[in-house]
Amino acid sequence: MNFITKLKAAFGNPKAMEKLHVDDHTEAIITEIDNDPLGISDSNVLYAGLNELGGYYFFQTVIVGSFHIKTVKGAQLKVVGNDFDFLLDSDMVELESDHSNVSNRSISKIDFQIEEADAAKIDRSTLKQFVLTCKNEKITFSIYELSTEEEE
Repeated sequence: MNFITKLKAAFGNPKAMEKLHVDDHTEAIITEIDNDPLGISDSNVLYAGLNELGGYYFFQTVIVGSFHIKTVKGAQLKVVGNDFDFLLDSDMVELESDHSNVSNRSISKIDFQIEEADAAKIDRSTLKQFVLTCKNEKITFSIYELSTEEEE
């Protein structure tokens, strides 16, 4: 957040105040949860990890923030990397976010089916972004860069 935006927000500029709120919102999520996020958007944080069960691979995600969904049509996650991209479908079509006690936050747990070959490509250093599509919502997550302190 640059100095000019903070100054405009201090004088009551609505757009600057909104930008300030969004940055504070995502930063608060990141600092309040122990695990490192994989991706961030304007008002949501993506936590994710791979899991294998009986030879089947799953990319398990948790989205914390303003994203709130209730659908019976599932979701899709586009994974974009340095020299690849692929589309994942949710393993269940019925999805519902849980409301959090913290204001303006929902928690959405979505598992995606993933092939073993694609699972091997999921590495923070080779990823560029994730695009979550669910119902009429589309959220683009950029990869969250870990600081050197967080990597240790």
